[in-house]
Amino acid sequence: MKKHIIFILFILISTSIFSQVPKKSESVAVNGKNIYYEVYGKGKPLFLLHGYTLSSKSWLPYVKDFEKEYEVYLIDLTGHGKSDAFKEDLSIKSVAEDLNSLVQYLKLSKIKAIGFSFGGDILYQLALTNPPLIESMITIGAVGTWTVNDFPEYQKAFTFENRANFPWLLTSHGTDDKIKALMNQFKNYTVKITNEELQTIKPEVLIMIGDDDEGMDLEEVARVKKNLPKSDLWILPNVAHGAHEGETKGEFITKSKIFLSKK
Repeated sequence: MKKHIIFILFILISTSIFSQVPKKSESVAVNGKNIYYEVYGKGKPLFLLHGYTLSSKSWLPYVKDFEKEYEVYLIDLTGHGKSDAFKEDLSIKSVAEDLNSLVQYLKLSKIKAIGFSFGGDILYQLALTNPPLIESMITIGAVGTWTVNDFPEYQKAFTFENRANFPWLLTSHGTDDKIKALMNQFKNYTVKITNEELQTIKPEVLIMIGDDDEGMDLEEVARVKKNLPKSDLWILPNVAHGAHEGETKGEFITKSKIFLSKK
């Protein structure tokens, strides 16, 4: 857990340095809730999806690396950032459906995508919800199956009463009510993707994992890799949950651009 916090704090520091002005930003009403997004750059659509309790701000330091080749979409996923707070129990599938509705509003028929942690789990569900949509995707610290029930120490530490230990929460979400809703819903973070579902996923997937990621089961990683029709696995040595951050950021940018540029 401490390793995860260090990496997220690095993101927050970087965000203040590299903040940029989007060419477009708005909140859109989808499925009875407002979802906020920002757009940067030109080219094919590239969605960057954040982790649980983070927001689109966590991807701001990466915009300059992609905006010359892609139209970059930063999205506050359901319950996060400037999007509406959770109004019902957390469902990864439901969040993916909200994202798909946003895609329909934007009239996008094809996208490329990168998702970190929660954002990666959302991408697997989005690939099932709208099979033709994603051309290729990178998931970081996520393989589409995860349950907080396997990590009681996370549930014990990550509570509203302990919110002062997680300083990015106020920066990302602004109000105690939204923070409380996020932390209260953490107990419902459970998602499962079957072998049969994995075998139907159409996009090529780059699975990016740090070998020191406490939240990733390497047997589960191997199962997903085996059943995905088109996938690459990149395991980074001596790296924790945020495998795209810190000292590995440059390597991540280089490799992700090569991967996403494939026809």
